Amino acid sequence: MAGRQRVWGAALAAVTLIGALTACGGGGGGPDPVRPSPPPVASPSPSAAKPTDRSPKGVLLSAGQLLETARRARLSYRFDTPDGHSDGADGMLFWAPRTIMKLIKTTPGATDQLIVMDTVSYRGGDAATAARLGGRHWEKSAEVTGPDGRKETPFAPLVDQLNPLQAVTAAAGAADLRLLGEERIGEATVEHYTATLPVAEYVAAQQDLLTADRREQLAGALGRGGVSTLTVDLWLNDKDQLVQLHRTGSGSGGDLDQLVQYSDWGGPLAVQAPAENDTRQAGQ
Repeated sequence: MAGRQRVWGAALAAVTLIGALTACGGGGGGPDPVRPSPPPVASPSPSAAKPTDRSPKGVLLSAGQLLETARRARLSYRFDTPDGHSDGADGMLFWAPRTIMKLIKTTPGATDQLIVMDTVSYRGGDAATAARLGGRHWEKSAEVTGPDGRKETPFAPLVDQLNPLQAVTAAAGAADLRLLGEERIGEATVEHYTATLPVAEYVAAQQDLLTADRREQLAGALGRGGVSTLTVDLWLNDKDQLVQLHRTGSGSGGDLDQLVQYSDWGGPLAVQAPAENDTRQAGQ
């Protein structure tokens, strides 16, 4: 258990991507009747007219509006932290109206999963967890109340580093945001935008999206190793959808390097909490 906590803990600090992606929990999981997945939301129409402001800021604002509508996406990530740790996974993230996340990592002979459902998380889903928990496949966290009196979101710094809306919001407000030109990612032609901004400015841009406590946690994650300035690169397709995000920074303790790729914005995605009879409370 201690090894697995370290692996997921490395992702909190700061990902070629590993693992298979599925739409529901493994290990015999079933839908959680108390915490159902959000209902599907129609994707923005590909034929919708683009905003007339095609300056770099105007394009990023358009991308932000699309993400506010989409509310969810598939993702793959690789995070390299200043202290030399690397971590990666495939999964999906719902950033509104509630925080729901599923990540899957595979290692030889085992598949390790993390599911976040609002204020609780589940880890496991594999044979090793079932053996350790006497047949149950998932370990469920207890709810924790934060300093503001609200229930905390487990793994909030990781969620916030993966949230595409937060990255687009921060980059849109950067003074030196600029378009580098067209590139190819796979079969798609994309536009590459870049901006450089202090970690403090990146975090301050989230004032309307995150509580003060969440912003403080995000600042700690992005600023680990003495990183004070971030370079944020974003690749958008011809519909102003964020295809790829790359955040980098250097500090006295090493380099931060974070790559996230997105797809299926607003698609028919679903995450189910494991069945209660297949879970055990952490610490029990």
